[in-house]
Amino acid sequence: MSNYIHYRGYTGSIEFSEEDAVFHGRVIGIKNMLSFEGDSVKTLTEDFHNAVDEYLEFCEKSGKQPEKPFKGSFNVRIQPELHRKAALAASARGVSLNAFVEDAIRHTVD
Repeated sequence: MSNYIHYRGYTGSIEFSEEDAVFHGRVIGIKNMLSFEGDSVKTLTEDFHNAVDEYLEFCEKSGKQPEKPFKGSFNVRIQPELHRKAALAASARGVSLNAFVEDAIRHTVD
């Protein structure tokens, strides 16, 4: 079972509360807090779709540009010594620190 659901380019997390007997989640990868829930896979999916659609409609009506999830840039805070080691390792390989970090992440998640 996947812990994620996808719709219109947005990804939602899926969790289950045994205490409440309900599935719930939130849209990840954006700053706006969009949450959804349901007592079945069908109602969870419907509520997720509604949350995304309502968010996009709100943005359109208010003239606001909707956030795009996972834009490809993010800030990482690490210890200065690890930063130094990574920068030196990248330099030794003849690549940028961004390329070095991207390659390290790719090897970890694939």
